[in-house]
Amino acid sequence: MIDFTFTEEQELFRKAAREFAETKIAPHVPTMEATNRGWDEVVKELAEAEMFAVTIPEEYGGLGMGYVARLIALEEIARVSVATAMMYQVFGLGIEAFIKFGTEEQKKKFLPKFASGERLATVAVTEPSGGSDPKGIRTTYKKVNGVYVLNGRKCFITNSHIADAQVVLAVDEDNPDAFTTFIVEKGVEGFKPTHEEHKVGMRGCNTGEIEMKNVTVAAENVIGGEGKGLKVAMAAIGDVGRGGMVGCALGLQQACLDASIKFSNERILYGKPISNLQAIQFKIAEMKIDLEAGRLLGYRAAAMQDKGERSSNEFAVAKYYTTEAAQKAAKMAVDIHGGYGCMEEFPVTRYLRDSFVLGPSAGTSDIMMVIISRWALS
Repeated sequence: MIDFTFTEEQELFRKAAREFAETKIAPHVPTMEATNRGWDEVVKELAEAEMFAVTIPEEYGGLGMGYVARLIALEEIARVSVATAMMYQVFGLGIEAFIKFGTEEQKKKFLPKFASGERLATVAVTEPSGGSDPKGIRTTYKKVNGVYVLNGRKCFITNSHIADAQVVLAVDEDNPDAFTTFIVEKGVEGFKPTHEEHKVGMRGCNTGEIEMKNVTVAAENVIGGEGKGLKVAMAAIGDVGRGGMVGCALGLQQACLDASIKFSNERILYGKPISNLQAIQFKIAEMKIDLEAGRLLGYRAAAMQDKGERSSNEFAVAKYYTTEAAQKAAKMAVDIHGGYGCMEEFPVTRYLRDSFVLGPSAGTSDIMMVIISRWALS
């Protein structure tokens, strides 16, 4: 028997997450849009609601609710603010390395503070020369007298300027086939967030570059073991990063559908609501079909995660489908709004801008196609 329904606990959590997003996150959206800031207040709201604790095991101060719950939270938050959902999803990507590959000492040191929202996390993999191809990265490490010295630059890092701990992927200076992940803490000498990006969408979600000049990292801050960095980074990105993008995309699709239904019922043309027009009805039907199909793909993969199964291929499918569908839904929502779709007081303009940032994040749609084709051909 296949059960496609939420448990009672998950359904209650969904309702709580929706109420939280609508009452606590929505008020910050105008400031985030106008100033490209506002993350401090949003972080406080997420911490007070225990959202940072969802996937962290209970023994380290978390809620231990699993990845279906995380996807629920992301979808409900993204329905109100994709920028907030993006920041929250990359936090989940950052803590995954600790949960799955951290030593007991690392877990005890970091996870309780992540769970409480006292500290934030992120992953720093992407560089101008390597992102989807991690073997193209140029950030290096060298072991000197029992410690590691890192040099390099990372780009397009979400939470770059606000994270307290970054999981950094680097390559051995003397061995181009050896990769290691390091926990680099905020404030360490030589580690500096530099340029901050101004994206077309997701305003208020911090994204920027990181520079490392002779950054010293103790051996106790190696995560997953020396030379095993690709496994750590790719497992987090494949199973959690792409899953997070699915949640962001589903929430955006729902927002587009909600806005389109509301507007089409209220907009009168030829003496009738435009929702009576078949052309409008077909657009709304297509949005709904894509949303329901994407949910089946995404929540299936998250349920596999909760069972301890590898789900990176399934999430590649879901990530491709939902992020492409989100762009399509945003375009149709703008079309339904007509001239009003070009006015910034209507949220569909934000949805369209946000949708463009979903595709490249955690692997472009073209990279998803490569992964999916390899899976199919294997």
